[in-house]
Amino acid sequence: MEKRWAEHLITNFEAVDKLAQELNISDILAHMLYNRGITSFSEAKAFFRPELQHLHDPFLMNGMEEAVARIEEAIRENENILVYGDYDVDGTTSVALVYSFFKEIYPNISYYIPDRYIEGYGISSQGIDFAADNDVSLIIALDCGIKAVDKVEYAKSKGIDFIICDHHLPGEEIPAAVAVLDPKRLDCNYPYKELSGCGLGFKLAQAYAEKNDVPFEKVCEYLDLVAVSIASDIVPITGENRVLAYYGLQKLNNNPCNGLKALIELSGKTDRFTISDIVFSIGPRINAAGRIDDAKHSVRLLIASSTQLAEDAGFIINLKNTERKEYDTNITEQALNMIGSSPEMIGRKSTVVYDKNWHKGVIGIVASRLTEKYYKPTVVLTDSNGHVAGSARSVLGYDLYEALCECSDLLEQFGGHKYAAGLTMKPENVNKFIERFETVVASSITEEMLVQQISVEKCIGLSDITPKFFRILNQFAPFGPQNMVPIFMTREVYSYGYGSIVGNNHLKMSVRQKDSSVFECIGFGLGDYLEQINRGTPFDICYTIEENVWKDRRSIQLNIKGIKTY
Repeated sequence: MEKRWAEHLITNFEAVDKLAQELNISDILAHMLYNRGITSFSEAKAFFRPELQHLHDPFLMNGMEEAVARIEEAIRENENILVYGDYDVDGTTSVALVYSFFKEIYPNISYYIPDRYIEGYGISSQGIDFAADNDVSLIIALDCGIKAVDKVEYAKSKGIDFIICDHHLPGEEIPAAVAVLDPKRLDCNYPYKELSGCGLGFKLAQAYAEKNDVPFEKVCEYLDLVAVSIASDIVPITGENRVLAYYGLQKLNNNPCNGLKALIELSGKTDRFTISDIVFSIGPRINAAGRIDDAKHSVRLLIASSTQLAEDAGFIINLKNTERKEYDTNITEQALNMIGSSPEMIGRKSTVVYDKNWHKGVIGIVASRLTEKYYKPTVVLTDSNGHVAGSARSVLGYDLYEALCECSDLLEQFGGHKYAAGLTMKPENVNKFIERFETVVASSITEEMLVQQISVEKCIGLSDITPKFFRILNQFAPFGPQNMVPIFMTREVYSYGYGSIVGNNHLKMSVRQKDSSVFECIGFGLGDYLEQINRGTPFDICYTIEENVWKDRRSIQLNIKGIKTY
């Protein structure tokens, strides 16, 4: 499918020129900073030189005073504390951070992760019953709980207090917990709203440390877990998250905790990890335990106190990840065959596939793969505990959550956001849902939304790509949401010599432009363009700029994302 290129155009050239002069950088780099909302020398300095002292005071968060006071009371009174978290990467890293930090200070602390298939997402009655049975009087909930109004009341009836640390959007009613830490609360004036669940756990530890003379360095020991959560939960890497990710990556690459060190070794990667590497290598392994079996395996790995414990837990996690990959591959193949053999499904504006035997733990991954292939709002359904459960993914610009609201009378429950959601329904409503969802999507989606877009940072010449330019470009890292790896466009380039196909239809070529240097290029999956680029006529390219290391030779390489021939 041909993708459209959308260049990020700006009109305030004066502001860009001023920034370029103040920072003594090229207009292109100034343009990139402006695209990211950076308009002054001081903002640029904070962006390029993140400092831990840039982190906000945790007591600016509504509820932090009460949260710390209640933990202090629990420790003073020798109460049992339970750290409770979601079963995904953000949840398990949150639990590992808060549990490990307080375990160093206080022995009567344990953790709990709900079973994805029996208890489902969030605070469960079973979890509260477990706490009551184990004489727990304080639960610290991480990455969940902001809508658990009834569950918090149920816990109160059993003499259990709650501290909730959640980063999801609150409902109309805030649970009556001792403290509810959520920067997205309307009555919370905390300066940064986009922390991950684990980031919130870090702020709780930071606040406790500050109040109880624990060195800040002790809190910083867990920054590698925060970086993994930021990457895996796909939160914006701006503001405070940029600082946490920057230092978290340093910790991950130089001195990771035992559990993450084991995962790094299992990944086989030898050079430095980036946010992208976490997303594709570490995150899926941590997630696999909760998808296939029990997320407590992930927490055991992340809190491992010795290399041996970490290696043992890592071995189990890796097995689960292999199992997850097999389910993922098989179900994706079945779903693609289902769609490919149905002209009716191909002709629709949405994709909904259902098989009662599919593994619930991987349907979200399958939905993402189908969206990638057919680029339509997609729902993957399977049977679960007498109901039909689904995972939904959207395309750029289309509000999936709003579409599901239009189908709410057919659903038992649903939740999520614009681009990803989960849902359950009665089996007898599946066919009605398929038709309704298609009607809603077809009436509200535009043709433009159904064509995948490449967001182009700026049109540049190949002669603009100098070693200095590349050096400064690398300082824009860590890359991620709202600071993506920049994709540039260059018009009228020529193939230097003849291109070739390597591997599985990958295009390898060299390009030049008038008097520019020659740049080596790789275009994954773009082998079909070989004949056109070998004609000797000009063509346009869009690409990212990266370093290619071959033996001891380092060179700048263009990673081609799209080609347009004339």
